[in-house]
Amino acid sequence: MMAGNNQRNGYNKRQHHTNPWLYPIQIGFFAGLIWGIIRWMFYEMKFTQVLPGFAADPFFKESFLKTAWGEVVGIAFFVLFSIAAALLYKVALGKLRGPWPGVVYGAIWWAILFVAVGPLLQFTDGIRKEGWNTLYTELCVFLLWGLFIGYSIAFEFTDEASREPIKAQ
Repeated sequence: MMAGNNQRNGYNKRQHHTNPWLYPIQIGFFAGLIWGIIRWMFYEMKFTQVLPGFAADPFFKESFLKTAWGEVVGIAFFVLFSIAAALLYKVALGKLRGPWPGVVYGAIWWAILFVAVGPLLQFTDGIRKEGWNTLYTELCVFLLWGLFIGYSIAFEFTDEASREPIKAQ
């Protein structure tokens, strides 16, 4: 009788433990899928000139990446990129709390892809060749993408109070 009462009150003796490596992989998957589709929609609406499959550019011809299957492959590559970025976030910044580390993380990735390494590896044309609409759109997407990754990981691994059992009085 006592065990049933404790379960009804929300008290469970088993503790919830999140796998510290599987969780960022899941977050990266959904971040890549959600924000990859949003990037694709912005590309179709002409808010950005960067192909949705820019991450797959070294492996596929641009003419293929402009097709429907190429866009699917591009989103899949963005998902893989996001998984790697989420794992990197967990290792480097996983202990930080709040939304701002994620926003900064997204801004850093935007700078890497549009200012530093992206133009060097020809993923993107760089800030001098891209239009303002493209730069602002991509910046906003990467800020929100970073926020999604960072805040999700921070909330799961730093919010210990939510896992405390409700004590019977």
